[in-house]
Amino acid sequence: MNRPLTDWLPITRKEVEMRGWEELDVILISGDAYVDHPAFGPAVIGRIIENAGYRVAIIPQPNWQDDLRDFKKMGKPRLFFGVTSGCMDTMVNHYTANKRKRATDAYTAGGQSGFRPDYAVNVYCNILKELYPDVPIVVGGIEASLRRVTHYDYWDDRLFPSILESSRADLLVYGMGEQPLREILDLLNKGVPLSSLSTIKQTAVMIEEGGKLPKNKNWEDVEIHSHEVCLKDKIKFASNFKIIEQESNKVQARRILQQVGKKKLVINPPFPPMTENEIDHSFDLPYTRLPHPKYKKRGAIPAYEMIKFSINMHRGCFGGCSFCTISAHQGKFIASRSEESILKEVDEMAKMPDFKGYISDLGGPSANMYKMKGKVQSICDKCSAPSCIHPVICHNLDTTHAPLTEIYQKVNAHEGVKKAFVSSGIRYDLLVSSYNKKADPADLENYMDELVENHLSGRMKVAPEHTSDNTLKVMRKPSFKYFHEFKKAYDRLNKKHGKEQPLIPYFISSHPGCEEQDMANLACETKDMGFQLEQVQGFTPTPMTVATVIYYTGVHPYTLKPVYTAKTREDKENQHLFFFWYKKENQEKIRRKLTKVGREDMVESLLGKVKGSEVIGRRKGKKRA
Repeated sequence: MNRPLTDWLPITRKEVEMRGWEELDVILISGDAYVDHPAFGPAVIGRIIENAGYRVAIIPQPNWQDDLRDFKKMGKPRLFFGVTSGCMDTMVNHYTANKRKRATDAYTAGGQSGFRPDYAVNVYCNILKELYPDVPIVVGGIEASLRRVTHYDYWDDRLFPSILESSRADLLVYGMGEQPLREILDLLNKGVPLSSLSTIKQTAVMIEEGGKLPKNKNWEDVEIHSHEVCLKDKIKFASNFKIIEQESNKVQARRILQQVGKKKLVINPPFPPMTENEIDHSFDLPYTRLPHPKYKKRGAIPAYEMIKFSINMHRGCFGGCSFCTISAHQGKFIASRSEESILKEVDEMAKMPDFKGYISDLGGPSANMYKMKGKVQSICDKCSAPSCIHPVICHNLDTTHAPLTEIYQKVNAHEGVKKAFVSSGIRYDLLVSSYNKKADPADLENYMDELVENHLSGRMKVAPEHTSDNTLKVMRKPSFKYFHEFKKAYDRLNKKHGKEQPLIPYFISSHPGCEEQDMANLACETKDMGFQLEQVQGFTPTPMTVATVIYYTGVHPYTLKPVYTAKTREDKENQHLFFFWYKKENQEKIRRKLTKVGREDMVESLLGKVKGSEVIGRRKGKKRA
């Protein structure tokens, strides 16, 4: 079915003219190829602007190395330029944990690399400031969001100031941008200059020297150590993070202030979690669910191919894992779509000409957190904990899986659906009664039974991440003993339904708090369980996580006590080595290491004959529950 070009947001001057527009209100610059799908942030922002009645266009992946014609082709917008690196931080997109340049880019047609610069937000904004110095710039998306304050950059191995300083942008929207965006558009359209928009929730601004701090009688302020102090004192930088993380996860947060040279960074409190109506509205906008037709000759967009037949049912994650950026960007409170909105998306998907009846994923950031929230909201309103389930599951958290079980069954019963798989990461500790002590065991059993019987595509992935309790504590993950319990229940249900669906556990090496002997123990314990790990992940420090602060400073930001972290290439490779104990070329080196520290018992346990091992497939994705 050929759709008219006007079904997509315009990306060329010709497409703007096809709509009869002479001027644009907003121009979005994105580091990703344009995919008109609710899983792609630039499309969501564009559709919201369009829905609010404004004329919007997207310039996807502009060439920053030629005469800059891409930045000029749409002219000047009436209100502002919106800039994002796309769905990923550019540096995570471009480089591996070992800082090797990736050969492909999943968010580019044909998977080709080289279509966006390093630190894309900075590059795009500085070009726009030179070309259009009088046009305001609003930055958003994950790169801007997680770099909104002094942060450690792993790839350049140093502290950077707020991206507002380096990009010269006028306003930063952090987190999921729908709520602040509507307020920004409304005020700008009324003639309020963007320079006066300094009290909108979930935004950040830089106040010039001598400028007055905006007043809001409903907000308390907290001032963190200046950027210059952080450059000189790692401990003070670490102590900043505790405040930043806690305020980012509060219902009633304080405004954060930080001196950056002679300027003052102001980070306003976040909006409350989106209501069901608000999140439904965002997902129900008229997306084509397709890449723009311009990419047809250049090849498929890998990130789109992965999710084209998937449905995201909620946002947010209350796990608070110390290495993960999901809660830092989406928040810890779960915003869930209505059943009606989800089933409406299933209807739309079923009409797509190449849909064969199989939904690849019915999930979310953590697949089994749909509809979960505090039982008494006033308790949540006072909470500053970054995780609702570590070190224990909060007594106020309603972890019932019944709404999720019901939606699985209704989607599978849809006449256009043959099978709806769940391939997002399952938070397995929520399904273990000995850990989730307040849960109804029958509710957990019903969910697991439905999942195992009807919604797995031959395997199930979960993320215990490690076996060492000390390392898991730093990770904010539960003891590995609960994974043993989960595996027993999972194996029992597979047997009940006559299925053989391997359990795929994911692990990380070189995470803060992990030493070589911890990796040796991990290898021994997973071998004893019948696992042979093939593809695993080395820890990658990314901005705005506890683990990254530990990596850079050597101390935990909540206690300011030292935490060991493997930092040299040799130390990282030595840890990673234990994942592959079964490879002959590694065994002599492992034997020497264990003998040196007096662990001959591990040598015998680990390097005996491999019998009945289960091969674990290639690990995909960077964010897990």
